[in-house]
Amino acid sequence: MPFLFTLITIALMVFALVDIIRRDDSQVRFMPKFVWLLLVILLPLIGSVLWFAIGREYPEGGIRIGRPARLDTSAAPPVATAPPADSRTTEQQIADLDREIEEWRLRQEIEKRKRERGDDLGDA
Repeated sequence: MPFLFTLITIALMVFALVDIIRRDDSQVRFMPKFVWLLLVILLPLIGSVLWFAIGREYPEGGIRIGRPARLDTSAAPPVATAPPADSRTTEQQIADLDREIEEWRLRQEIEKRKRERGDDLGDA
């Protein structure tokens, strides 16, 4: 039994090493290929399992399981729209924020003066 476990571990390690070497760098996640190679060589079982679990990028087009069709096809699916892009420069955005802050400050000043004037009229 230990012999079978050793053979499975070695086969998994060899398969993982070949897969790492043949992968493009853009398909390797979390660590560089060289680090994955060292991990699989130094820790064959754990490294191989980690490689296949989190290290490799799997294609999006896996096995497709069909879903039953909807009965109500009259409603159109919502259309995803991109958020509007702000074409202002950073300086223009800062200037707009400064104007907005100044406007709020002036509104607070007007409210304060109205309250003071209202209190003065109430005393007379």
